[in-house]
Amino acid sequence: MKLEIGNFYVKDVAFGNETKFENNVLVINKEEALNYIREDEHITEADLIIAKPGENVRIVPVKEAVEPRIRPDGRPVFPGVTGDVEKTGEGRVHALKGVSVLGVGKHWGSFGDGLIDMSGEGAKYTLFSQTINICLVADTDEEYERYEQQKKNHAIRWGSHRLAEYIGRTVRNLEPEEVEKYELEPVTKRSENMQNLSSVVLVMQPQSQMEELGYNDLVYGWDMNKYVPTFMHPNEVLDGAIISGSFMPASSKWSTYDFQNFPIIKELYKEHGKSINFLGVIMSNLNVSLEQKKRSSIFVAQIAKSLGADGAIVTEEGYGNPDTDYIMCIAALEDIGVKTVGISNECTGRDGASQPLVTLDVKANALVSTGNVSEIIKLPPAEKVIGELQALARDGLSGGWAYDEILGPSVKEDGSIIMENNAMFCGDRIAGWSTKTVKEF
Repeated sequence: MKLEIGNFYVKDVAFGNETKFENNVLVINKEEALNYIREDEHITEADLIIAKPGENVRIVPVKEAVEPRIRPDGRPVFPGVTGDVEKTGEGRVHALKGVSVLGVGKHWGSFGDGLIDMSGEGAKYTLFSQTINICLVADTDEEYERYEQQKKNHAIRWGSHRLAEYIGRTVRNLEPEEVEKYELEPVTKRSENMQNLSSVVLVMQPQSQMEELGYNDLVYGWDMNKYVPTFMHPNEVLDGAIISGSFMPASSKWSTYDFQNFPIIKELYKEHGKSINFLGVIMSNLNVSLEQKKRSSIFVAQIAKSLGADGAIVTEEGYGNPDTDYIMCIAALEDIGVKTVGISNECTGRDGASQPLVTLDVKANALVSTGNVSEIIKLPPAEKVIGELQALARDGLSGGWAYDEILGPSVKEDGSIIMENNAMFCGDRIAGWSTKTVKEF
């Protein structure tokens, strides 16, 4: 399978009379775009607001991030979501780089929603302080979940995907500045030189714990709670086969933007044929019961062994209960002789002194941490808030609270905030973006 991603680099975004991309500037006809979004009858209020790096702007509650893209051949960018189920991972897709579409609640937040600061101390915690963000700020008629801590956020999340595809149309028939090419030979048809390199597989564990459908990540529009570990081509991940769900606390989340640009996959591609033989992706899942977790680890180990993997990287979307799947999978791979590295965040408590993962195993002896979800963060007021700041305190965002007997409320009267790292949108960058490091004292 050969995938070409044609990149168009966006230097600025503005509203204007015509939606177009010209001279590295994306112009959006705001009313036309909003009319397109309002075709979903469940969206009752909607606005588009542009947030740029360096602005004194705070965005909350953020539910989703999507890179604007389009396929010149007319296939949907997100099969099973923005159109019929079609194959991904080959052909050409055009991408607008340096910009993202954010789905933002106009009022109501949720357990899995997060916060983005576009400047100042808070900007270092999330990749999306570095992108120009087209914020779809919306409210919906999904009143049955309005006061629920855990929301599906269906209309806003899917509206974000539709808007990203709508904006992507601006470059459908243009020539990209750069074309990235991703191609892997069939596993059994590779050269002798390639076969002599260490064979490596990436094991991904997207969020799929919720047994009630609608909260989990989707693969080709299919709820991953119904999924079992499967060998996938990495191009499918980069090409819209998987979209983010609404369940996991924000700092641990893989947004759709993360899947579209998954850095670990891109790094493995760079080393393919040089230092490693990149076999592909074992797409696993995260489960609820111990029996389900064990079954998935057996599947993963069997696939890796059948492929002839010498090494593996395992990365999980989340923490807490998913740590069991994560560690069990690493141990199962080590048991069959596959040397395995794990990548995850950790939950060591506000004082940093607790056990980092819910469960551990001596076989999991090569772990990469992307940070502590419980780290306390204090940030000054922002000049402008997109969305509703009080959602951080009021609506059960993981990392925010209405009142703490020691720390008081998350949102102070002057607009400053105190929160756990949990609430930073995609803040731990488990997909491989992380710039965090360790300092020993």
